[in-house]
Amino acid sequence: MNRHVPPADEPNLYRSLFAAYPDALLLVDGDGLIRLSNPAADVLLGYDAGELVGMSVEDLVPDSIRPRHAGYRHGYAKTPRPRPMGTQMDLSAKRRDGSEVMVEIALSPLQGLGLPYTVAAIRGIGDYPRVKQALLRARYSESVARIGRLAVDTRDPQVLLQRIPAEAAEALQVDTAILFVLAHDGAEFTVAAGVGLLPDEAVGTRVPNRPDTMPGYAFARGSEPLVVHDYRNAPGFPVPASHFAAGLSSTLAVPLSDRGRDVGLLQVRSRQIQRFGDDEVRFLESISNLLAATLQRVLTEESLRHSQRLESVGQLTGGIAHDFNNLLTVIQGNLQVLEEMPAVAEDDHARHLVAAATRASRRGADLTGKLLAFSRRQVLSPSQVDVQAMLRSLADMLRRTLDQRIRIDVDCPPDLPPCQADASQLESALLNIAINARDAMPAGGRLSFRARVVDALPTVVTGPFEIDDDAPQGYISIAIGDTGAGMPDSVKDRAFEPFFTTKEAGRGTGLGLSTVYGFVRQSRGAVTLDSEAGLGTTVTLFLPFDTEAVAEQEAPMVADTIPQGLSVLLVEDEPEVRAVAVRFLNGFGCKVTPCATGEQALLRLTPEAGFELLLSDIALGPGIRGTELAREAQVRQPELKVLLVSGFSEELLDTSDSAPPSWELLAKPYSREELRQAIARALSPDPAH
Repeated sequence: MNRHVPPADEPNLYRSLFAAYPDALLLVDGDGLIRLSNPAADVLLGYDAGELVGMSVEDLVPDSIRPRHAGYRHGYAKTPRPRPMGTQMDLSAKRRDGSEVMVEIALSPLQGLGLPYTVAAIRGIGDYPRVKQALLRARYSESVARIGRLAVDTRDPQVLLQRIPAEAAEALQVDTAILFVLAHDGAEFTVAAGVGLLPDEAVGTRVPNRPDTMPGYAFARGSEPLVVHDYRNAPGFPVPASHFAAGLSSTLAVPLSDRGRDVGLLQVRSRQIQRFGDDEVRFLESISNLLAATLQRVLTEESLRHSQRLESVGQLTGGIAHDFNNLLTVIQGNLQVLEEMPAVAEDDHARHLVAAATRASRRGADLTGKLLAFSRRQVLSPSQVDVQAMLRSLADMLRRTLDQRIRIDVDCPPDLPPCQADASQLESALLNIAINARDAMPAGGRLSFRARVVDALPTVVTGPFEIDDDAPQGYISIAIGDTGAGMPDSVKDRAFEPFFTTKEAGRGTGLGLSTVYGFVRQSRGAVTLDSEAGLGTTVTLFLPFDTEAVAEQEAPMVADTIPQGLSVLLVEDEPEVRAVAVRFLNGFGCKVTPCATGEQALLRLTPEAGFELLLSDIALGPGIRGTELAREAQVRQPELKVLLVSGFSEELLDTSDSAPPSWELLAKPYSREELRQAIARALSPDPAH
């Protein structure tokens, strides 16, 4: 039998085999010192040729397991045995630069051959396709977990906005990550945050929401992510030249959605073509969904806290307004009596004094009206309002009265449907905002009014409002913008609070925006405030509109005369207010029976008394309320007419919802003429007047 004869240069052959072997090979002695290494080991571990010789194998072990490795090595030296690759999958080797590489290690002891060595064959497995994919997914999962922890801990939306793009760029190891947020009206995007941004897309940059822009094109796809593997073959939008100049080649964009509505876009870009696959899409969708849900939670919590604080203030101001209205009724009523007294009517100086006091009392009534507006306790008269006509009329008036250096623009489509609101209150709200804008532009600027139809209230709001689940199906948005000084966050956060103002003493009450707040909320709408110091302010009102316009009906004529000798049962718990009402009623020629409580009134309400009208305050101290008195009175005397008054508009609102249509309601403070007209309406045979 033929026997293989080794070649004469056998030692060189073995050295060549050792050097050419594709896996890293280390020859280690019994003390753990490296006696020989092949080039593959030098490359895998990051050393120059020959540097590994003389080192301890402990130097190649990660710091976390080094204390235990010596024990493993000594145990192996006592019972050396071959160990093939594939028995362990969690081994790592430490490279010269301190980084770690995942490896598999095979051990081949040479002691049985008479040599005091062990051969360690080391194979880097980080580049295995399956291992590489598993590592990639693990990195993505770790990133999502980090963002989840941040989302639970943070209460500052700006922290999330800044961290999400940075986290996405780091996890995906890409060049650019950018977050676009859609404006309330859907017309444009704003760059909210990003890393690796190009010079033409700094934070705050606005991008039109059109199909010829990347955000607009991606947004038009709905919930479907956009993947562009190669910018040279972009599917439907022109790639800006700045992207090619920066060496960018591919992109991935996913929508930012909240409760089924897309509100923004998260985009990443890479210099590699074919960079983004299914794993990257799922990762970016995960953090986008997490961002949207967390932002909504944070904003909803802040909105609730703000609303609760303002609600408490509203209850306080509503109560104050009630007391003021009683005082103003006394003041205005006595002033009206005074001005008709001969001693005053014939004295010019006295008439001027009374007139000045009357004007001051009316200003007081306006002030309480604003307090009631903020507390959402004013009585509104909603109707179909032609927003386009109102904005153009208001703009014409402002052009005549404001500084000529302020340019006023109106942008309103001709087919805009009417909104459902109290016309006078809406006009007052718009005027309040316009005056604030004027004060913010002392050197001139631009004041713009822009109206649009929107399907729903904005999801991300800066005003103190929660979303009403029973909200109308459509809204008119009216945006009033200026190019003035803008507001820092400290001012913006308090802008809707009553009595808060940054104007100098005597130039503002701090009730302008708070009045807008109450009016819009009571009208089943919302308001947002977008402002930044030095960049102007935009206040946007959202008011509902009916899909089916209600035809306006002309109010029937009501006789304004009061029959002489009208028998009136007057019930008022405030003595001075009661005295004013008695004077007014006597002046009308009425026969008046005054009472301080509802219980006293019921004692006097007998068939023989023959009362024709019950005039009662709603709140009558601790006893029976005016509404209860009116119901009992009409049970006893069905033909009795009812007129209820109150200085607290919430009582009027509640009574209006529950009272019979024949009852007439009147708010305090009232003038003599307003009382006369209210009595005439109460006596009218038509319950709808």
